[in-house]
Amino acid sequence: MDRQTGSYITSSLNGQAYRAFVPAPLPPVPPLQLDHGLVTLRDQALVALGELKGITRILPDARLFLYQYVRKEALLSSQIEGTQSSLSDLLLFELDEAPGVPLDDVREVSNYMDALEHGLSRLRGGFPLSLRLLREMHEHLLRRGRGSSKAPGEFRRTPVWIGGPSPDRAQFVPPPADSLADCLGALERFLHATEDGISPLARAGLAHVQFETIHPFLDGNGRLGRLLIVLMLCDAGLLDEPSLYLSLYFKSRREEYYQRLDAVRTQGDWEGWLRFFFDGVAATSGQAVDTAQRLLRLFQDDRERLRGAGRIAGTALRLHEAFTRNPLRTIPRLVDELGLSKPAVSRGLDAMQKFGIIREITGKQRYMIFAYQPYLDILSEGAQPL
Repeated sequence: MDRQTGSYITSSLNGQAYRAFVPAPLPPVPPLQLDHGLVTLRDQALVALGELKGITRILPDARLFLYQYVRKEALLSSQIEGTQSSLSDLLLFELDEAPGVPLDDVREVSNYMDALEHGLSRLRGGFPLSLRLLREMHEHLLRRGRGSSKAPGEFRRTPVWIGGPSPDRAQFVPPPADSLADCLGALERFLHATEDGISPLARAGLAHVQFETIHPFLDGNGRLGRLLIVLMLCDAGLLDEPSLYLSLYFKSRREEYYQRLDAVRTQGDWEGWLRFFFDGVAATSGQAVDTAQRLLRLFQDDRERLRGAGRIAGTALRLHEAFTRNPLRTIPRLVDELGLSKPAVSRGLDAMQKFGIIREITGKQRYMIFAYQPYLDILSEGAQPL
């Protein structure tokens, strides 16, 4: 179905005229046409989200799962923007043991986590999902490293464009700065609408596209637009925690992702976008549940093996628990965290290495770093740099 999804207006930059796209307010007009196939996809996505929500509730310590998953989502979202960090880079950076790690890249990932945690904390404290909250999150997103000079926390006052050296030769030009207030005001009203019959899951999908089309900031729009999805799902109660990492789906289908966004703007194909979005939510939720179950089995199997380690078993099990919280560790950190002596930690690590549970990754005698490699391998699936 062709829809009028917005209008083009003529503006100019440095005397050069260009056409910018101003999206029509949501919800779409004419209304969405949810055929049987699309309704089935939506329901499958909701069931998968429910299973994901359920498994995070039955994990022995959901924080272990979420600690790493938030990092994986942050990493993937930043990779879409072109960073080259790996999950190991990020974890090494957090250990302050990061020689050779691309610091600007890894800071972007760390900023993403800060933004997500800030947004969720504010929502849980009763603050509404709003433009003000998005600006606060944007300030966290661009606080350090690349982008820190791109007006963190402030809506843009100048034009931006996507693909091309200038707006008159660009692939897509979002609304001019003087149209932002109206566009963003309409988006904020849509976030809180309850009378239009649109489900919370579909609302999150529509809002993501609208946010990307408006492109309200000088930098960080892609990352913040992906954060908005998780924030809306948590706000609507579809998730308890940010355990959905849609960036993996978007990363692996980059071309289709951008084609779907363009089809909304040029043809009004919201249904095609929702089909893609619902499929992504279902697939990603299923992958997350599978990963959580594999991690539970890994932890359980390795604990059983360590119980047979003799007198050192008690220490080895305490070390194993520490590695489940973070798969990269150093001896000084373990000594401080567990209150064990350095010789006890060393003996416990030796036992874990003999069972093939961990390995030392530097090859050095000093400043050694130990990796819970099977855990790291599961977490890193799909998270290699592009």
